[in-house]
Amino acid sequence: MLLSERLAENVRACFTGIWIQSHEHDEALLEITRLCHSKDWGLLSWDIDRGLQGTEVLGESDSSYPDPLAAIHSLNSQTNPDRPTLLVLKNFHRFINSPEIIQALTQQISLGKQTRTFVIVLSSLVQIPTELEKLFVCLEHDLPDRSQLEEIARSIATEPGELPEGAELERVLDAACGLTRYEAEGAFSLSLVRHGRIDVSVVLELKAQTLLKSGLLTLHSGSESFDDLGGLESLKAFCRRALRPRMQESSHVRPRGVLLLGVPGTGKSAFAKALGKETGRATLTLDVGALMGALVGQTEERTRRALRIVDAMQPAVLFIDEVEKGLSGAASSGQSDSGVSTRMLGTLLSWLNDHTSDVFVVCTANDISKLPPELIRAERFDGLFFLDLPGDGQKQAIWNIYREQYDLTEDQKLPEDRHWTGSEIRACCRLAALLDVPLTQAAENVVPVAVTAAESVARLRRWASNRCLSAEQPGVFVHGERSGARAQRKLSRDPRRN
Repeated sequence: MLLSERLAENVRACFTGIWIQSHEHDEALLEITRLCHSKDWGLLSWDIDRGLQGTEVLGESDSSYPDPLAAIHSLNSQTNPDRPTLLVLKNFHRFINSPEIIQALTQQISLGKQTRTFVIVLSSLVQIPTELEKLFVCLEHDLPDRSQLEEIARSIATEPGELPEGAELERVLDAACGLTRYEAEGAFSLSLVRHGRIDVSVVLELKAQTLLKSGLLTLHSGSESFDDLGGLESLKAFCRRALRPRMQESSHVRPRGVLLLGVPGTGKSAFAKALGKETGRATLTLDVGALMGALVGQTEERTRRALRIVDAMQPAVLFIDEVEKGLSGAASSGQSDSGVSTRMLGTLLSWLNDHTSDVFVVCTANDISKLPPELIRAERFDGLFFLDLPGDGQKQAIWNIYREQYDLTEDQKLPEDRHWTGSEIRACCRLAALLDVPLTQAAENVVPVAVTAAESVARLRRWASNRCLSAEQPGVFVHGERSGARAQRKLSRDPRRN
């Protein structure tokens, strides 16, 4: 429903105090102006720079009302018993905490039911003093939807070949979701200047800047793909199928996400970063630690704001790395941080369970014992996958990937890699290229985590057995079931290892 339609309902219902949250004040005011013109309502607007303006003197201002208190009092002189009169106060949250302003608004909103006058606060955030909370109804001015973004794009790209068509246009609109009209216009215009046509890369660049300004999320723009990951075939197939294009969209069948549990260095983070590019979605990275604020209520407000941004950026992949480190304090939150971690966890859990936006969540964890049990219950995620140490076949694929990446010859003898993860194979190849030494010599500088943290790895495997899905092969992960197969494969390993 449009802002004008919701506003008209509230005016007819005689809600004389209305708070509109909007990041596009000019667009919101334009909608309100069109509504008042179509309904023959009176309209006044005020801001600290231009003073009081009205529909009868559009484009002019009354400098006799620069004071916010005087602007509120001016509404009484503009009343008309034959029609409602609306006063729009832009960015009024900057003045509303004054005792004089609070008292004037209280009296004006109460009097408005008799005089048919309405006070509308237009602000980018909702900050209502306790004394006024019951007097205001809150409306939200939505960001432009796909049809509006396409209309903006067509109004800018007017020459042949400037606007992509078909699937490429859909990718552009996906990338532009979450931008304001002003930001979308800027992204499309910059793309025309840089490439002569609207290109998705420029839109994503502007989107990354938008997220950077929020300080809560970052947009990953790497070039990783599933081809850069050896193994994890079952996990790849599951996510590809879950995120496949559907003919009919329904919030009841939208994918929720996956929780990846595994030994450090087995490719959990790399998979999450590659998933977005593989499925044509933007990958948003949420740092749980960045949500924590020093002021009372700041952490909860940041969490809600970050999740609203994520919803606006759909379709997207939301990546939360090492989630247990950010949420592990929830159990003792009442004693250590006055319950802040618990409330943040509650907000995140509610969103995971109830959100209807097309956002696929990928959480990674190295220690399941530190995760709250309510996070891993059914319907939070579509699947809980365990990423074990790679088998011989996976390791061979990983060696091939990184030898090619670091320009290492294929005839080199491979070192003993019995307990190695993919990260350790990559480290060996990088060190061989960095130090200009053979792989076997570079391997002397690599100590696998399965050796340095053998007890933790064994405990993690035991916990995951019969509880998690296997990331490599379909079905449930069973600890020890690959040991016999691994022994047989050793007989046919790459002869260059000998």
